[in-house]
This record gives sequence, C-alpha cells and structure tokens, in this order.
Amino acid sequence: MNSGKVTTQLNITGAKCAGCVRKIEQALQSVEGVEKASVNFADRTAEVEGSARCELLIAAVEDIGYGASVIEDEGKAQEEREAEEMKYYRKLIRNMWLALGLGIPLMAWGLLGGEMMVQPGSSQIVWLAMGLITLAVMAISGGHFYTGAWKAFKNHSANMDTLIASGTGAAWIYSMAVAAIPGLIPELARHVYFEASAMIIGLINLGLALEIRARGKTSQAIKRLLDLQAKTATVIRDGEDVQISVEKVLKGDLIRVRPGERIAVDGEVTEGKSLLDESMLTGEPIPVEKKAGDQVSAGTINQTGSLVYKAVKVGKDTALAHIIAMVKKAQNAKPPIGRLADSISAVFVPVVLCIAVIAALIWFNIGPEPKIAHMLVAATTVLIIACPCALGLATPMSVMVGVGKAAEAGVLIRNGQALQVSSEITTMVLDKTGTITQGHPSVTEISAVDSLDQTRVLQLAASLEKVSEHPLALAVVEAAKSRKQDILPVSDFDTASGLGVKGVVDTQALLLGNQRWMKQNDINIEEISEAANRMSERGETPLYLAVDGAVAGVIGVADQVKPDSKAAIQRLQSRGIRVIMLTGDIEKTAHAIADQVGVDEVIAEVMPEDKARVIEDLKARTTSGNKANKVGMTGDGINDAPALASADVGFAIGTGTDVAIESADITLMRGSLHGLADAIEVSQATVRNIKQNLFGAFVYNTLGIPIAAGLLYPIFGILMSPVLAGAAMSLSSVTVVSNANRLRLFKTSNQKSATGGQRS
Repeated sequence: MNSGKVTTQLNITGAKCAGCVRKIEQALQSVEGVEKASVNFADRTAEVEGSARCELLIAAVEDIGYGASVIEDEGKAQEEREAEEMKYYRKLIRNMWLALGLGIPLMAWGLLGGEMMVQPGSSQIVWLAMGLITLAVMAISGGHFYTGAWKAFKNHSANMDTLIASGTGAAWIYSMAVAAIPGLIPELARHVYFEASAMIIGLINLGLALEIRARGKTSQAIKRLLDLQAKTATVIRDGEDVQISVEKVLKGDLIRVRPGERIAVDGEVTEGKSLLDESMLTGEPIPVEKKAGDQVSAGTINQTGSLVYKAVKVGKDTALAHIIAMVKKAQNAKPPIGRLADSISAVFVPVVLCIAVIAALIWFNIGPEPKIAHMLVAATTVLIIACPCALGLATPMSVMVGVGKAAEAGVLIRNGQALQVSSEITTMVLDKTGTITQGHPSVTEISAVDSLDQTRVLQLAASLEKVSEHPLALAVVEAAKSRKQDILPVSDFDTASGLGVKGVVDTQALLLGNQRWMKQNDINIEEISEAANRMSERGETPLYLAVDGAVAGVIGVADQVKPDSKAAIQRLQSRGIRVIMLTGDIEKTAHAIADQVGVDEVIAEVMPEDKARVIEDLKARTTSGNKANKVGMTGDGINDAPALASADVGFAIGTGTDVAIESADITLMRGSLHGLADAIEVSQATVRNIKQNLFGAFVYNTLGIPIAAGLLYPIFGILMSPVLAGAAMSLSSVTVVSNANRLRLFKTSNQKSATGGQRS
C-alpha cells in the first residue's frame, strides 16, 4: 500500500455484539497512520481511512481475538460473504437441532413430572451420564461461544460470548456438582439444569440463524448496485468486434452496445442514436435519448438502437463505481444517535456481570430455600437475557436499509451525520439557477407586430444570433432549430457589448437587443411595449427585433422553472420546512421566479462569497417554537460550494458540477427537487426506525434484567427460567432486524402518488 491517505475495506469475523465493535474500532485506531476507523456490525465490515499498511490493520484485529481480511473486489467480496454466511447459517441450524434435540426431551421430562432432583445412589449415575452428554452437545453446538469468551478473557475484555459461556457454564458445573456429590448439597437445592444449558445454546443458535436470514435482506441495495455492473463489453479492435471482460476495457476504447445490453463503462457516444434507461442511477423512470456527443454511464441499459461510444472512465472511476463506494461508505457510517448505543454497549457486559454477581449474593444471603438453586437461576438468567445483540444491531441495520432505499430513489447519502440531521431540517435554502430553474435560458414567448408573424421573427433573430456565443443568443438559435426553421446567412454582422447585435439577412437590415440598443438606434418600440412589459414582470429578458428601422417583434428569454419545482417545494412546506430562495440574480427576476414556485422568502443579489455568511445567519436564527434552526442548502454550481459546506446538511444537484457534489453531504442524482423531498422523507423514516429499534432494545434490557434477577419473586412468586431468557434474548435481535427490514417497504409520498402504493 502506498503511503498516501487511502480508504481500506476489511471483512471482520468473530464480532458478536456492539462491545466487539467498540474493541475492534479501538484496536484499528491505535495503529499508526489510521485517521478514522468504523465497523459496521450489521454486515461485519470495517472501513479504515489513513496511511496504515493492510498487514498492520489485520494484525491489530487478530491480536484482540478477531479475524480480518482486505476486501479487494466489492462484488467478489459480497459473493464470498454471502457464501460464508450461508455456510454459517447451515452450521447454526445443525447446532440448534443438536442442542434442542437434547434439551427439549429433558425439559419435557421435567414438565411432565419426571424427577429432576438427584438423590445419592443409582440416579447419580444417570445424571452424571446425562451431564457428559450435555457437555458434548455444549462443545459441539456452542463451542464458538466458549472459544469467543476465552479469547475475550485473554484480551481482558468481555462480550456476548462471555455472558452465554458464563451462564450456561455455571448451570452445567452446578448440575454436575449436584450429580457427583448430592450429599454435600442441601436437599432442596439438588435440582439439575442440564436442559437449561442445552436449550439456551439451541435457542441462541436459532436466534443467530434467523438474524442472518433477516440481515441478508438489508444488503440488497449494494447487491442490486453491483448487479448493474456489466460483466463483459464488446470492444472494436482493428475493425472487429471483440468481447472482453469489463476489467480489461481501456480508456479510449470504442465499445459497441446493442439493444438490451448494459453500458459497460462511462463514455461518450460517437455513433448511433438510442434511448437509455438510467433509472437505476437517477431514479428517473423516463428513458433518455442519447446521440453522438452525449455522455453515457456504466450500468444504464440500452433500449432501442445500437450505439458506439468511447470509453472515458473505466474501473473505479465510473459514476456507478463512485455510487457503490458512496453508498457503502454511508452504510458504514454512524449517525450521532447510533454512537449513544455504542457507548452504552461498551460498558454493558461488565455491568451485567456485576449485576449477576450482586443478584447471586442477594439470593444466597436473603433468598428463600433452596438458596443455592435460586442463586444459580437468577445469575444465569441475568447473564443470558442481558446480551446486547439487539442494542448493537439497532442502528446499523436501519442505516443500511435506509441508505439503500435512498440510493434506489436516486439520492446518495454521504455520511451518518447527514442521514440523521436531514430529518431535523427546519429551513431549506435553494439556489435559483440550475436548482429551481433549468439552469440555461430558453425562449418563452414571441410577440410580433402585424406586418410579421412569430415564425419569421424567430427565424430572422436566430439567423442574426447564430454567430454569437452569448447565452441568450444560443437560446434563440436552439428555439429555431427545435422548430426546424432554416437558419439564413448573415452579412455585415457586428456586436455592441451589453446592448445587442446587428447585421443583414435577406437584404434586410436587422437589429436585435435590449431597450437601450433600440433607443440608441432611434427605434420606436411603443407598438410592442405591452408585450415587453409583460415579459419583464415575469422575470424574462425581452429581446427586441427591428427590421429596416422599424420594430418587428420581441422575444422573451428566461431560465425557465423546472416543471416539478413547485410541487416539490410544496412537499417540503407540507412537512413544516420553511423554503428560502438564495440567488445572485436581481430582486425583480428572483421575485418573479419565487411567485411561480411559492417559496416563503427571497434573498436576492447575493455575491457568491456572501452565500455562506447568509447560511450562518440563518443557522443562528431560532424557529417559531424557539428551537435551533437546522438549515439545509441545495445548489448545483461552484459558487454554491461554500454555502453547501456551511449548511447543517448540503444537498447537491447531481446534474451540477463535481465541486458542488464533493462539497455536499447528500447528492440528488437527477435534477428534480423531488429528490430533495425524497431524501428528507427517507431520512425521517430511517431515524424513526432507529429510534424504534433503540427503544425496543433499551426497554428489553431495562425490564429484562430486573425480572431475570428476581424482582417479581417477592410479589408473584415468579422466577424467570434461564431457558425463557435465552429465547427472549434471541427473539429480541430478530425483532430489531425484522423492524429494520420494514424500511425496505417504505415509499416516499412521490412514489405512493405515482403508484398508488402504501407504506407498510
């Protein structure tokens, strides 16, 4: 590995709970050169930023009793992970049946009135034999718990395995003592608990297996993105079509793509015309027409015609590769709410061990007979029920699904902080040009005097403007071309900076420009002034055309509002978000656009360098409820980058500049502001899901531990069984994973209105 700063992905094995996550992160961060390390407990991977060598990172993880390997190819790593998890799943199912195969008959024997108390004599031999069988089952079905606990012990730490091994081990040792020397134990305490050890191991194995099945669904977003990558490409070499693996495609290669095939790498079309389905990248369902000179992206699907394109970006440089990397990075991220769970989990296991000891001492000293048996049951039950698996899964499971759902909608979330804060936004600031509007001027209206028609006005104006490079000129020419009008030759062309242009077309002397240009050339515009004023009031720029010294018409040119901007802004406002337009444009034009889309406030004529200051001022405000103002900023240009970085959350329009995208926390892959509302809705749904998971996990442990310790015994005479605790502990993890997977069914309000679907 080079000495520069890089991001390294690691597969992690042996992590059992949130406490393990904390230890692995600390071990990685202790390696010289590591700037940041984050472990995703949900998919057992780690992301490390810095200049540390891979061997040192792996060694650091292995030194504390876990396993690690470098992820070179994400697609291959995903397949290997799935194969490994399926192998582990089958092993857990086998272990479960083996343990329950012993535990269920033993439990049934006791429940049906069979003798579970050991008396000196022949019953000792039976129970000693049963103890040895139970030990064999514990070693085969639960051996991974005991080896994990031993590794943790050697590293002066404790984890989920510690609790399971302590609980089941204590039950077995006590039962063997009863079977071996019943005469030394009070008669009422001669109960054996071999069935508890076997049942607990069986039920926990079942819980882990169910968790793996449910957890597998959360990585579907990455899997679907990886499936978008083409495996082969048809490259034109020496005039022949040659099919090669996509990894061998070189920058500059000419690639042929036929109908139904995927674009292999990013490139530029050189031949052909076709429609491309880009929905997997942008969330936009309408196919996009591509022709010579247009850009194509890896992963999109060619629908109709045949194309030849030149490879521009290959391998990890393609847009799809960047999207996969960004989604993966975001899924590994921890929102602030998740760090709380990590902090608690880090001290949870040692605290539980202390509670178990205290519970045992209380039962032994002041509990009823049989004191020793009650002491054992209480301590074992506390150890088993308190395993913090659900707590460790609560946040990463929801983050993985939520980030994946956002990616499906064409929204790329860069980090966990942005995921959480987006749900709290109270003010959204929108740039005008390219964000609310199309970002380029176009002809909006043509008005002609009686002597000419609109078609002729546009043709003459476009013919005069075809040699100009001014944006307004390009808009006029583009409008004429779209109407399939002939562009006529021009002579004696001249331009007056800031005023307009002149020339001769079809022997007619033409002038085209603003009101000052007409006045300077003594052209009376009274006849067309009403139409021009109407255009100005709408924020459009009127271009006057004069033919042979007389006004002939006026053309309105404006950067038009995107068709869905108003509806998207209304979606934001319906969620209680105040929408502000921030632009460098003049007040009149800004207010004209604002009136069209219904924003709450306009801040106009702001220089690019002052936009960040405006954002800071807005952040200093408080809401109507006297709460902190959380400000989001959405833009697409280089001049928006400082403001995007200053906002609590920066949203970049993906059709904008790379600088804006790099400065933002969230990227909207299509130009629609509906992506903005989608991002906030997905964020709110994800944070709500995280809170549900954390609440469930905290309540489970908060209520479960006192009940396991025997809180209900003095009142109701109830002492929870260790077997019931094992089942409850396993089901709590499955419940958290299942709740996180509900997010996969989530639909934004825009999706629901389009499909008529309902959120589950």
